[in-house]
Amino acid sequence: MSPLIAPSILAADFANIQKEVEMLNASQADYIHVDIMDGVFVPNISFGFPVTEAINRHAKKPLDVHLMIVNPDNYLQAFRNAGAEVISVHYEACTHLHRTLQAISGLGAKAGVAINPHTPVELLSDVIQNIDMVCMMSVNPGFGGQKFIENTYSKISRLKDLILAKGASTKIEIDGGVTLQNAPQLLAAGADVLVAGSFVFNSQDPLDTIRELKAVTLV
Repeated sequence: MSPLIAPSILAADFANIQKEVEMLNASQADYIHVDIMDGVFVPNISFGFPVTEAINRHAKKPLDVHLMIVNPDNYLQAFRNAGAEVISVHYEACTHLHRTLQAISGLGAKAGVAINPHTPVELLSDVIQNIDMVCMMSVNPGFGGQKFIENTYSKISRLKDLILAKGASTKIEIDGGVTLQNAPQLLAAGADVLVAGSFVFNSQDPLDTIRELKAVTLV
């Protein structure tokens, strides 16, 4: 089964954002991954509602919005209004995660939970059936182009076991350091969705790179 591919627009050329989005529309990508960073939860700032809305005006692929921010509950409606079809909040930023997931679902979006590299997947046990997608960070969040953390493979396997044990239909998304070299092993471990930013946008032919990622099979 082919993986779902979610190129991260953060690595795009923002001086030509319409052209970049149109390229993704013409590609085999399944989502457009949108990273929102507030400079508080992570040591970097990206963009907010106006840019997300601008991306959405041109996008023909669903927006997969990853909120790397504190107090995400305050902004769920605004990002849904801006076009988010998947909204992922960080486990580490949510005091009342179950309530947050209910709020996202209540807005008609798919509810996602992102977890940092140090966060055990077992902490999601009591809410996994309420999660449409777990965004597993395979680098420390905040910056693109980082080195992939090797422990991710075993972490994916443990999360897959948890999902199956609970009878959930949660998808596993891997965010950070994804390449054609490690994609087969990620799929073999149980990943469903691959986020790729600089690997796609810095390649000589992003369309071809996305096609190659989409064609990856299990090792």
